[in-house]
This record gives sequence, structure tokens and C-alpha cells, in this order.
Amino acid sequence: MSVTEKDVQYIANLARLQLNDEEVKSFAGDMNKILGYMDQLNEVNTENVEPLEHVIDLESRLRKDEAKEPLSHKDALKNAPDADSDYFRVPKVIE
Repeated sequence: MSVTEKDVQYIANLARLQLNDEEVKSFAGDMNKILGYMDQLNEVNTENVEPLEHVIDLESRLRKDEAKEPLSHKDALKNAPDADSDYFRVPKVIE
């Protein structure tokens, strides 16, 4: 499969892009390089390869999800710029 300049102009029109002739030629070349690389990847035998989430094994860097004591109401509100007894006060955004 090959991308022609006409194809690039068609795609640019769908995306509402205005490209000059130099850009059209450049994009056509870039798209053809991408398709050539995809053809090269399609030649690789992946018959016995398990699907992977990552290429290398990664350990989870997230902490364990363990239940802990929640913040007290007083501690949660102590750094609030404006609080009204039980609630955070925020500027009104809807009339």
C-alpha cells in the first residue's frame, strides 16, 4: 500500500487542514515510511509470543491499597483557605 499526494490532500481536507505542496509531499513521504515500517513489523514471526502489557517486567510502583484511619473532620479543614464549621468554602461559580 502506498500513500499518494492525492491521499494526503483528501485526509487533510477531512481534518480541515490547509497544506501547501511542499507539506503534502513531505507528509506523503512520512506516511509511506510509516507503512513501510508496519510491513517490516508484519514480517516478524509472533506465533508463539504471549501478548504483553509491557515489554519488560515492571513492578507496581503504587502503594498497597490498605485501609487506614481517615482524617478527622478538624484535620481535613485545618488547611482550608476558607471553611464554615463542617464544609470547605469555595467561590460561587454558577449564578
